[in-house]
Amino acid sequence: MPAHRPSLVPLPTQLSYRPGHFTLHTGTTVRVSPGAEPAAALLRTLLRPATGLSLPHSPDAPFVLALDPQLGGLGEEGYGLTVAPDAVLLRAAHVDGLLRGVQTLRQLLPVEALLSTAQAGVDWRLPCVEITDVPQRPWRGFMLDVARHFQPVSLLRRYVDLLALHKLNVLHLHLTDDQGWRMPVAAYPRLTEVGGRRAASMVGPAGSSLFDGAPHEGAYTARELKDLVAYAAARGVRVVPEIEMPGHARAALAAYPELGNVPGRTLDVWTRWGVCETVLGVHDPVLEFCRTVLGEVLDVFPSPYVHVGGDECPTTEWAASPAARARAAAEGLADTAALRTWFLGRIGDFLIEQGRTPAAWAETGEGLPPEFLVMTWRDPEHTRIALKRGHAVVSGHYRATYLDYAQSYAPGTPQAQPGPVVDLRAVHDHDPASSPEDAGQLLGMQAQLWTEFAPTAEHVDFLAFPRLCALADRAWHGDPSWPDFRVRVTEHIGRLAALGVRHGPLDPHVPLPHRSGKEHA
Repeated sequence: MPAHRPSLVPLPTQLSYRPGHFTLHTGTTVRVSPGAEPAAALLRTLLRPATGLSLPHSPDAPFVLALDPQLGGLGEEGYGLTVAPDAVLLRAAHVDGLLRGVQTLRQLLPVEALLSTAQAGVDWRLPCVEITDVPQRPWRGFMLDVARHFQPVSLLRRYVDLLALHKLNVLHLHLTDDQGWRMPVAAYPRLTEVGGRRAASMVGPAGSSLFDGAPHEGAYTARELKDLVAYAAARGVRVVPEIEMPGHARAALAAYPELGNVPGRTLDVWTRWGVCETVLGVHDPVLEFCRTVLGEVLDVFPSPYVHVGGDECPTTEWAASPAARARAAAEGLADTAALRTWFLGRIGDFLIEQGRTPAAWAETGEGLPPEFLVMTWRDPEHTRIALKRGHAVVSGHYRATYLDYAQSYAPGTPQAQPGPVVDLRAVHDHDPASSPEDAGQLLGMQAQLWTEFAPTAEHVDFLAFPRLCALADRAWHGDPSWPDFRVRVTEHIGRLAALGVRHGPLDPHVPLPHRSGKEHA
C-alpha cells in the first residue's frame, strides 16, 4: 500500500512526493545554522506538547534548519524543503521563510501532532517530499473586529497560531468603533474606562440594527498587546492596529464629548449597529488628540502600517457646525464634505513623519492621499482605480472576504450579518487583478470578520473557518484549482478538529457536525 500523502493547505507552489519517510523519535536532533534559531525554537514549541520530543541541537544532526543567502530568489517568505529517508533539510534566505516551512512540516506529520497533550503510540513520520514554495502575495491577512464584541487576548493568540498554520501573515485588529474602544491610551484613560463599556439596549426584531439587550465591556492593557505582538512575531505574523477616525468614533466621543461637533453635548457609547452620524470635530484639539493616541499606538505596535479607518464618515454634523465650516473655508476646501480627505491627510502626514505608512478603507478607490495604503471592499473596480492612482492596495471585496456574512442559510446555522451568502467557493475564487501598467502595487488580500453577530469564540470559529483556509490557499499559491482545494480541505478539516476549531460547513447546503478536537485524544 502506498504511503499516505498529506493534503497541504495552502498548496505549495512546487510539490513532489517521493517514496519513503523520515521518522522523528526521541533520539532525533536538529542542526541549526546561525540565524535560524527562531525557527528551531518555534519547531520545538509546536511539536513538543503532542510528541514529547525535545529535538536538541547537534552539529551533525540529520535534520537541518539553515539560512542560505544564496536563496534570495525565494524572497522574504519562500523556502525549500527536502525530506529524505535519512535527512530533512529546510532552507530559506530569511527567517520568515523558515517559519513558513515549519508550518509545512507540521502539516506533513500525522494530525495528532497538532494536539495539545502527549500522544502515545504514534509514529511521527514525515513523508519524503521535495518542496519549493514562494507566496504569490506578500499581504495575506485576517481582520478581527474586537470593538463590537471584545475578545480576550487568549483568543487573539489562538488566532495567531491558526493564521500561522495557514501561512497568513497579518492579523489586523479593529480596536475602536462607535460601539467600543479597546486600545489603552494613558493620556486619555476615559477612552477605555467609559468608551470600553456600553449599556444594555432595547431588544429589536431579528435582523434589526439593535443589540441583543446585553451590556458589554472590555479593553486590553498595553502589556497584553505588546506581548501579543511578540508572540505573533515569533510565528511570522504582523499585528496591524486600526484606530477609527474621523467617523466610527462615538465611543471616543462618549469619553471626551469636547472632541465632537456640538458644544456641551453628552453622548453614550452607541447601542446600535450600522453607521453613526456622530463624528469627530475638525478643530485643533481633535488633531492633537489623534496624534497623541496614535503616538501611544506606535509605542505598542511596531507594524510599518497603521490603519486609521477613514470610511463611512457622514458629513452632516460638519455641515451644521460653524467651526467645521470655518475650517473648510480656512483650508480653501470646496465644502465641508472635503474635510474627510483633509483630515486623513493631516493624520497621514503625522504617521509618515513617524516612519509609518497610513492605511484606510476605500469606498470608491479615490479620495485618499496618495501615500495611503488602500483597502478596497465595495467593488473590484475600486481596486483597479486605486492601483491606477498609484496606491498600494489590499483587496477585501465584501462579496468574497467578509466572513461575517453567512456561509449557508441551512437550518440550525448561527445568526450572521444579514446579506449575501459568502460560501467557501466564493472566497477561494477571489482573485483580484492587477496590470503591469498600474502605478500602484497589489500587495494581497485580506478577510474581514466584523463581530456584530459574533459575540463568542465559537461564533468567530464558525464564521472564520474553513473560509480562511480558502483565502490562504488563493493568496499563497495564486492559482490553485477549486476541485483540488475541495479535496485537500476535506482532509484538512481533521487538523482544524485537532485544534478545537468549531468550523462552519464545507458545503453551503449541508452543515457539518461540529467537532471538539477531542476525537484524537
